[in-house]
Amino acid sequence: MLSGRRLDLLDPSPVDVEIEDIAHGLARVARWNGQTAGPLPFTVAQHSLLVEAFCVQIKPGWPARWRLAALLHDAPEFVIGDMISPFKSALGDHYKRIERRLQEAIHLRFGLPAVLPETVERTIKRADKTSAFFEATQLAGFDTVEARRFFGAPRGVAPLALEIMSTADAQAAYLRRFHELSAALDAPAQM
Repeated sequence: MLSGRRLDLLDPSPVDVEIEDIAHGLARVARWNGQTAGPLPFTVAQHSLLVEAFCVQIKPGWPARWRLAALLHDAPEFVIGDMISPFKSALGDHYKRIERRLQEAIHLRFGLPAVLPETVERTIKRADKTSAFFEATQLAGFDTVEARRFFGAPRGVAPLALEIMSTADAQAAYLRRFHELSAALDAPAQM
């Protein structure tokens, strides 16, 4: 990693995970295998910011720890890349184990449970599919009918027009949001 850490992909340790490495990598990984309209790739960092924002719309008042989990939902992709779902399925359990171990190490590094509660996972997945719907219809050439078939119709979120960020802007925005959420975790509870 650029931080100087050496991360064992098969047996990752939380102490070898740095948020700067994650933000740097995710801001350089293209969603949709780069098959999006426009001169810039739509990055996993920007996608992660959207997913966290959609979680807040879906679950107003959601605790900062779960919003942080939403921001980090694709964090393993900083080293393993973003593969399309059909290819992940074809790779099977071995790939899923590697991805799960990385996710658990990332969660532990930042004070989250290694395995999230099912209700939290479901909310993040719903927000993830919502983001994919908007990305598909605005950037990846899907029509609305096709996007609904794959991702479902967005519910409980405001429609938005996507504007692709530069790599530098996506990285900075991701780090800024991480630090905001981390500070909210560290803040004393209000009485």
